[in-house]
Amino acid sequence: MTKRRAHGEGGLFRRNRGTPRESWVARIYLEDGTRKEVYAQTQTEAKRKLADLKRGAELGLALRSQRQTVGQFLIDWLENVAKPKLRPRSFRSYRTIVGQYLVPRLGHVQLAKITPQHVQSFQNELLARPLARGTGTVSSGTVINARRVLGRAMEQAAHWGLIARNPVRLVDGPHVTRKEIQPLDPDQARQLLAAISGDRLEALYTVALALGLRRGEALGLKWDDVDFLTSTLYVQRSLQRGDNGLELVDVKTKKSRRAIPLPLIALRSLQKHRQRQELERQTATMANLWTETGLVFTNVTGGPMDPETATKSFQRVLKREGLPHQRFHDLRHACASLLLAQGLDLKVIQEILGHSTITITADLYAHVMMGAKRQPAAQMDAMLGSPYQTEQHDLVRIAEAEH
Repeated sequence: MTKRRAHGEGGLFRRNRGTPRESWVARIYLEDGTRKEVYAQTQTEAKRKLADLKRGAELGLALRSQRQTVGQFLIDWLENVAKPKLRPRSFRSYRTIVGQYLVPRLGHVQLAKITPQHVQSFQNELLARPLARGTGTVSSGTVINARRVLGRAMEQAAHWGLIARNPVRLVDGPHVTRKEIQPLDPDQARQLLAAISGDRLEALYTVALALGLRRGEALGLKWDDVDFLTSTLYVQRSLQRGDNGLELVDVKTKKSRRAIPLPLIALRSLQKHRQRQELERQTATMANLWTETGLVFTNVTGGPMDPETATKSFQRVLKREGLPHQRFHDLRHACASLLLAQGLDLKVIQEILGHSTITITADLYAHVMMGAKRQPAAQMDAMLGSPYQTEQHDLVRIAEAEH
C-alpha cells in the first residue's frame, strides 16, 4: 500500500533529463492529500520555490488543490500573511476591501483560473457601481485601493506557484483625477492659532500645523520624545485603533521616524500644555482616576486620546470661527504649503513631513510649488530689467479696462 504523504511534505526531482526540455519540479503535498507542483529551469530556483511553498504551509495558509477559489485564498492571505505585516489601521482597510469589494465579485473564481479579463471586468463593474445611498458611484481612488490589495494577494499566490502570473500586473489601473488640496492659507492659519489660544488641545493643533505631523503621530508622542533643551521633537510611534482598542505602533516607514526642530511657537505651546496636564493629573489622582501613559496628548484621566475626538474638537473650532471645513490631516497639508511658500527646499520639506520619497512630496504639492515659483520669476524680471516688462504691464491695464 502506498503511504499517504503528510501535509507540507515535498521534494525536488528532474524531468525530461538529458533533453532540451529538461527542467526541475518542486512538489508539496496539500491538506487534502493532493499535491502542488511548480516548475523551474534550475535546481537552485526549484529549491527556492519549494522553500516558499513550505513556508506558506508553516504560516497556515490553505495551500489547497486547484479547486481553491479566489475568495478562499484572499481570506487566508488576509489573516495569515497580510495581518502580521500591516499596521492596525491598514489591516482594517484591507479587511473592508476584501469583504466589501473583492470577495463578492471575484470570490467565486477558481484561483488557478483567474485572468486579466476578470480583473478588468472587476474594475469596470466597481467604477459603475452606485453608492449605497444612491448618489454617485464608487470613486476611482477606491477602485485603485481595491486593485492594490488584489495585486498584493495575487503576487503572493504567484510567488508560491499557485498561479502562473499575477493578472493584476497585466491590467491598467483606472484614471485618477487627484482632488486639489486646499489647506488653510497663512491668514487662516493665524486666525486658527488665535482661536485656539487657551484651548485644552491648543498644543495638539499647533504642533500638527507647525510640524506637519500625521494625526496618529501627534497622538502617539510621549514626553520623552520632546527635548526642551535642544528644541527638538522625535517622531517614533503612532496611535491607532486596532481590534483591541487604541494602541501604539511603529511609525509608517523608516523616513517617518524623524527628529524635527521645534519652532518657538510649538515649543511654548508644549510647555503650557505640560503645565495644564500636570493640573489634570493632580485632580484625577486625588480621585484615583489617573493612568500614567507618558503621552503628551491624553484624555482627562491620562489615557490615550481617541483620534476621532481630536478631529471633532478641531472641526468645532473651525466652524465656530467661520473657517473652511478641514480634516485633521489637512493641518499637515497646511504646514507643507506654508513651508513651500517660504521657498524651503523640497528635500527639507520631505524630511520634515516624513515622506518615504521626495516624489510623494512633489506630487502632493505640485500646485503649491507652482505658486512659489512665480516669485523668483518676478524677481528675475526686476533684476534683469526686462524691456518687455513695461509693455506687458500696459497690456494688462488695457485688458482690465476693456473688461
